[in-house]
Amino acid sequence: MGNYPEPINLEHLNVYSLQNRKHKSRIQDILIEPSASPQNCGDFVRQQIEWCAEKIKKAKEQKRSIILMYGAHLIKNGGQLLVNHLVDKGFITHLATNGAGTIHDWEFSYIGCSTEDVRENVASGSFGSWDETGRYIMIALLSGGVRGDGYGKSLGQLIHEDGTSLLPIEELIKTVADNPYDRLNGARMDLVYAMDKFNIKPGHNIVTHPYKNISVLGHSYLHKVPITVHPGIGYDIITNHPMYNGAVVGRAATIDFRLICRAIDNLDNGVVLCIGSAIMAPQVFEKAMSCVNNLRIKNFRPIVSGHTIYVVDIQDGGKWDWTTGEPPKDDPAYYLRFCKSFSRMGGAMHYVQSDNIQFLHNLYHNLVK
Repeated sequence: MGNYPEPINLEHLNVYSLQNRKHKSRIQDILIEPSASPQNCGDFVRQQIEWCAEKIKKAKEQKRSIILMYGAHLIKNGGQLLVNHLVDKGFITHLATNGAGTIHDWEFSYIGCSTEDVRENVASGSFGSWDETGRYIMIALLSGGVRGDGYGKSLGQLIHEDGTSLLPIEELIKTVADNPYDRLNGARMDLVYAMDKFNIKPGHNIVTHPYKNISVLGHSYLHKVPITVHPGIGYDIITNHPMYNGAVVGRAATIDFRLICRAIDNLDNGVVLCIGSAIMAPQVFEKAMSCVNNLRIKNFRPIVSGHTIYVVDIQDGGKWDWTTGEPPKDDPAYYLRFCKSFSRMGGAMHYVQSDNIQFLHNLYHNLVK
């Protein structure tokens, strides 16, 4: 038997300027104006939206959590201002997305464009290998790591403040030497390595975001509404950059997981909106809910109850009525994770087959009218 293979060294990847990429989406072409009339969504969906709006209003009155968990297409389809306006009016108290949701948000904020041709660029080896996207997102997470901040807050701060400040390498190393058991030392040394290896200068690193007014990340940071990011190693295009460091991403995501647990601890009689997230939202939510119930039971508190979950996607939900419970294992609908997981989370789960923008736009008008 031979030796176990060595991992490939991705620090030798070629990267290309985002300015030269063929972009498939421009913010001026996709952005939805909240005050515009929403598209007709049909009687059944409209009724579901009216019920959802009533639940949200009651949750807001009782100061309970109203959590929006969303996939990247909500950003790719131009829903940024809808989300931001709902945050402004107190109809969302916590945001959660995957890595792709933040990458499109950042690219739109930075250059006003996003989305590439996957088939063409994988064949040429250029897919995901965009210098600015990988470099600046990693700098945001490296900088936030030494402050003990999570993924969403770190990237939101970079966007809102048009950059970030980094300590000199010598000062970081001295801090580690003087405090060898400090929990942030791993983050400090990851930053030291990146600054030395990739020629990142100390002091204020300016990263201008001309379109930051439409950024969900930047807006949530400005208004101190938590946005948590739940990425996967190898899932996101920033993996295709020499600076990518899974330890940095994992550290930031771990903080964000604990933050969404905090939001779920306030979810009694609250509302969860899962819009276009078939994998991240159900997988993260079920673990976070279990953690919260675990700690509640330990402290002689009742488990989370009374909450309502609305799962929205364009698929037909397996043609199953999820208000009756989950289907048997021999029914294909049983294997729809985004329905099955949420149906097991206590409270009441409603599945709504709808385009994500249509649903959110109609919900916004229902809430603010």
